[in-house]
Amino acid sequence: MKKAYLYFLGLVFSCIWGLDLQGQTISKYGLEVIDNPKIYHNMVKQNPAYKLVSLKYIEGLFFDIRYATTNNFTNEIIYESPDAFARLQVARALERANKKLNERGLAIKVYDAYRPYSATVKFYELYKDTNYVASPYTGSRHNRGCAVDITLVDAETGEELPMPTPYDDFSEKAHPTFDDLPEGIKNNRTLLIKTMEEFGFSVYPTEWWHFDYTGWKDFPIMDLSFEALKNKYDH
Repeated sequence: MKKAYLYFLGLVFSCIWGLDLQGQTISKYGLEVIDNPKIYHNMVKQNPAYKLVSLKYIEGLFFDIRYATTNNFTNEIIYESPDAFARLQVARALERANKKLNERGLAIKVYDAYRPYSATVKFYELYKDTNYVASPYTGSRHNRGCAVDITLVDAETGEELPMPTPYDDFSEKAHPTFDDLPEGIKNNRTLLIKTMEEFGFSVYPTEWWHFDYTGWKDFPIMDLSFEALKNKYDH
């Protein structure tokens, strides 16, 4: 009964957005995900807004893709390559935000962007606090290609500006409203948040580095590897 209901919702979604999404997979947590490259490519043909593009084509961005290394909270390599993808309009908005920061001699460093759903499942099964990792029952905005994890750096040297915590700090200090901090650090955090808000992003309530792009609910959960994305739609 549950699978039939989820399939019905998928058909409704397809009708609303004019997309052919038949063949989606239902995860063990009951969530519909797109893990077939053919479905994704068909979506993009029907509406280019669904395209996941490489952020590495954006001039002036810095990258530290932690989940392609062991330098992350899992202490494991999660991604097969240090890539970063986002929906087309998300990438364009991030580029505009970076150009605005360049006027101050600053730039954006990207820690993470699109995240395959299977990685979200792994995070949840390792660390079940959904204040800091997404629930596999709902998926992450990262899985939709509509979220970025970022910080600010000096545009010349790449040196990170002081922020309240390191990336992926699971404490109250990482909350964007945490106030018991030096003024300089609060100013850096505020600058990052205000700049991103100007270009259509909103900060996550428990992570100063996590920004969701407006309209993220309009995009489906994806579970395609970076290699699958690069095979046909890499820029």
